[in-house]
Amino acid sequence: MLLAIDAGNTNIVFAVHDGKAIRAEWRSATVATRTADEYAVLLDPLLQLQGLEFGDIHSAVISTVVPAALFDLRLFCRRYLKCEAVVVGDPDVDLGIRVLTDRPAAVGADRLVNAVAAHERYKGALIVVDFGTATTFDIVSENGDYEGGVIAPGVNVSAEALHQAAAMLPRVAVQRTQNVIGKDTVPAMQSGLFWGYIGLIEGLIARIKEEYGRPMTVIGTGGLANPFHRQTSVIDHLDPDLTIRGLVMIHARNASRRQKA
Repeated sequence: MLLAIDAGNTNIVFAVHDGKAIRAEWRSATVATRTADEYAVLLDPLLQLQGLEFGDIHSAVISTVVPAALFDLRLFCRRYLKCEAVVVGDPDVDLGIRVLTDRPAAVGADRLVNAVAAHERYKGALIVVDFGTATTFDIVSENGDYEGGVIAPGVNVSAEALHQAAAMLPRVAVQRTQNVIGKDTVPAMQSGLFWGYIGLIEGLIARIKEEYGRPMTVIGTGGLANPFHRQTSVIDHLDPDLTIRGLVMIHARNASRRQKA
């Protein structure tokens, strides 16, 4: 079995893939200082709940946008899974796509993983919208090349910034309001965050399509995608397992290359 690890700025996702499907998946808060042994303490009981143990997992693949977490994630795989993880971004790891940006090495690993998975499942040119700590809009050509994108603050980041910057504004949950016009501070803030974010999504997608000049399919993914997907027609498909599926594909591609070598 394969353990796929997607370490984002806010959450880290662990998924066990049995070669055919995702067998189990867990999400934890990202803690950059967590040690390899702490990862083991976290995962061991979760695996047991699924009737699994470390000995059932023989390979691993890691994508992270938190460089400080990578050392201990690698060490965890070596110490407890007895394997050397495939790490997206390592020079010898082949993604199977071209990265057509000014500085390819600066593109977040998760964005490239999403591009790989999206091209495999969906046809034509794509916009992949990943709702996380940041909301990213990534452009994938009909040939699967990563062509660039847009990075906007995530909605939770925006909510926290509003609270921190304005003394009279409380911390609020991001949720859909029935009315756009709020009758009190909290609903007014929630409206601005939710419907303002819908406006950001729709506006950026429209501008990207206009600039690209060809038909594009829009894919939504990430932990915060679902509530926004339901309130706008510009997202064609919701694909919550996009990143994990991309990691599985990248591991398979590089495992076969290593065997041939």
